[in-house]
Amino acid sequence: MSGPFSEIAGLRVGHFSDSRRPTGCTVVLCEQGAVAGVDVRGAAPGTRETDLLRPENTVQQVHALLLSGGSAFGLDAATGVMRWLRERGHGLQVGPACVPIVPGAVLFDLWLGDPQITPDAAAGYAACEAASQQAATGSVGAGAGATVGKLFGPQQAMKGGIGAASLTLAGICVAALVAVNAVGDVVDPATGQVLAGARGPDGRMLGTMAAVKAGQVPGRLLAGANTTIGVVATDARLNKAEATKLAQMSHDGLARAINPVHTPSDGDVMFALATGGAGRSADLTWLGALAAEVTAQAVLNAIQSASGLPGLPALSELAK
Repeated sequence: MSGPFSEIAGLRVGHFSDSRRPTGCTVVLCEQGAVAGVDVRGAAPGTRETDLLRPENTVQQVHALLLSGGSAFGLDAATGVMRWLRERGHGLQVGPACVPIVPGAVLFDLWLGDPQITPDAAAGYAACEAASQQAATGSVGAGAGATVGKLFGPQQAMKGGIGAASLTLAGICVAALVAVNAVGDVVDPATGQVLAGARGPDGRMLGTMAAVKAGQVPGRLLAGANTTIGVVATDARLNKAEATKLAQMSHDGLARAINPVHTPSDGDVMFALATGGAGRSADLTWLGALAAEVTAQAVLNAIQSASGLPGLPALSELAK
C-alpha cells in the first residue's frame, strides 16, 4: 500500500515559501523526539548538526529536521526552528536549559532571483507554525527554487520540487520526503524514461546521459550549485546505528531516479527518522529496501507535482 509522508504518526511537515523569489524551507517536526541518522553522499554538502547523529555520539534523539534553500545562508532557518521548539518546552534537557536538536541540510537556489533573499530564522519559525500532517508537495518550501537537468547549463534545466511517498508492510510504515535540485535528470526507474532534465535547443528533452554518450561535452559546473536533500522516516523502533543504515540504503532510491547523482556539484544528503510508534523493531534488510523504494517514488512525485517558472518548464507543462 502506498501513501503520503503523513502516514507516520507523530511527524508533522511545514513549509515556508518566500513570495519575493523562488526559495523557502521545510521542517519535519518530531517534538517528542525521534532517533535519527544521516548519510552524506554528494561532494558539496551544506549541513548542520550532522556529527551528533553518528552512532557513537551522545545525543540520542532529535526534535526536528530542516531542509532549506538558500545554500549555506539557509542554515540560519534552523535558529527559528529551535526558537519555536524551545518556546513550547521541546528539546534536550541539559541542567536548567532546554536545547532543541535540529540537524539540517541545504540546497543551492541562489541563481533564481535576488541571491540576497534567503531563508532565515523567521522563515524557519514560519515553517513550524505551518506544520501539519498533510504535507504539500511540488514547488513549495525547500523545493520552491529547485531545478534539475543542469549538466549542460541552467538555461537548459527544468523545474524540480519537493515530493513525498510512503509504503506500509506488515504494519510498519516507511515514508520519504525529498527536495530534488539535481545536476542530473530525473528518470522513471520502471521505464527508464527521462521525466525531467536537460533540454535541447528546441526545448524538448535532451536526455543528459544519452547526449553525453553521443559525444556532447558538458560545460564546467559550479561546485555545490545543486543538491538533493531529504528524509526517510519509519515508525519502526531503531537505534542510531540502524537509523544511519536506513539513511544509507535510502540513497539507492536517489540513484535509481536521478542520473547522474552524487556528483562533485551535488551535496546530496539523506536523513533517517525512527519514531518507534509501531512499538517494535523491523528487519533492516527489507526496511532499507522499502526506504530506497519510497525515496525513488518521492523524487518522481517532486517532479510530477512541480510548477514551472519563466524559462524553467515543469513536467506538467511539457506533457501538455
